[in-house]
Amino acid sequence: MKIFKQSPTDTSFVQNPYPAYDRARAMGDLVWWDDYKMPAAVSYRAVRGLLTNRKFGREALTAPQCPTHLADWQANESHSMLELEPPRHSRLRGLVLRAFTSKKVAAMAPQITETCHRLIDAFPAQPFDFLNAFARPLPVHIIAKLLGVPTDRSSDLLSWSNAMVAMYQSNRSYEVEIAANQATLEFTAFLDSYIAHRRSQPRDDLLSDLIAAEEAGEKLTGAELISTCILLLNAGHEATVHTLGNALKTLLPSPHREVTPQLVEEVLRFDPPLHLFTRFAYEDTTCFGFDIHKGQEVACLLAAANRDPAFVENPHVFDPHRKSTAHQSFGAGLHFCVGAPLARLEISLSLQLLFDRCPNLHISQAPTYANSYHFHGLDALMVQT
Repeated sequence: MKIFKQSPTDTSFVQNPYPAYDRARAMGDLVWWDDYKMPAAVSYRAVRGLLTNRKFGREALTAPQCPTHLADWQANESHSMLELEPPRHSRLRGLVLRAFTSKKVAAMAPQITETCHRLIDAFPAQPFDFLNAFARPLPVHIIAKLLGVPTDRSSDLLSWSNAMVAMYQSNRSYEVEIAANQATLEFTAFLDSYIAHRRSQPRDDLLSDLIAAEEAGEKLTGAELISTCILLLNAGHEATVHTLGNALKTLLPSPHREVTPQLVEEVLRFDPPLHLFTRFAYEDTTCFGFDIHKGQEVACLLAAANRDPAFVENPHVFDPHRKSTAHQSFGAGLHFCVGAPLARLEISLSLQLLFDRCPNLHISQAPTYANSYHFHGLDALMVQT
């Protein structure tokens, strides 16, 4: 296995990781990413193959070593369906899927549209940061409505989410870890109190469904209930923020203003918000000519797969008319993103409303990407109407 050396915090890589992915892919389907000390799948066939191979999974074979200052964060993670395999994963995912049926997602369209209009109405005349004015408040408001938690606590939800999700960044520090653990405590305390309040007031939302499942005593524990709420709020927010920012960075300098399903998929393929996801090998196996040992962690580079010329022609060209492709931005297999239908709807409606209502919207200052790998999103996107 050829050795690939590339710091994930290197400035040039943070701003444009795609040349490095091309360099790695030229070495083969799998490379040894020296900076992470693990194999990394960099071709489309290898990434998709690993994500759908049941010899690999998200749940580590041995409990992770956890320092005391991260005990609360780790306790929450231990109940997250993102980190679990069947049967626990199947049970939790089955409950959550109730909120993401095509009918329920379609019913969110008026709420998304109303929220977009409200945010656009507040755009100032002078240059402003699109991320703060639109991309951050939109998804947190929508996922809070879907779940059934108070939208007037959106600023707290956003703050807790940002602090916890920072744990997945390659440049995380002790201070980041302390902040994530504190955010977990505060987020859990809020949900604990709110769930107690909601037990006698069921509504038509996911939280009521989860509370009912917990009270039935068969499908959900109290810790799983809270962890699931936190996961949905965090995951339902972070990726959509970066997708909207990256999409506008690509689209505003271009002539493309018709938001079709093909354009939405190309936005997701071309510059996705999450670049790396890992799996653990559950047995000794051979993948793409290399031996992977039981317990070995393997990186799947989703964004590298999306730019593989064996997957699509001219992969570094943004083509809004490209035929729909099975890009890897939402993952694949058992852990395919449960919120993908809602994310697609939010992206489609919000982009079209932005273009319709702000026909002169343009970038007013060259944007830069944040040093937040495994995520790939902008520090800010300064625009003007």
